[in-house]
Amino acid sequence: MSEFQQTMSGVMTGILLFLFIGICIWSWSSKRKDSFDRMARLPLEDDAISNDKNNSNIETSAIKDKKEESL
Repeated sequence: MSEFQQTMSGVMTGILLFLFIGICIWSWSSKRKDSFDRMARLPLEDDAISNDKNNSNIETSAIKDKKEESL
């Protein structure tokens, strides 16, 4: 490797190291806590929504069955 390539390799390593540390500091900052809490609850909320839809489908089919029985 030439001296220029070695220098550029070192510079890129330093830039990427500072970028990584910056992202870590940004992501763990207290300003992001509310956003992370909201995102952590998303799978549970999605589950509740899909369960509600399934329950309403079950209720709808039960009502249809009762109507057919009464005919």
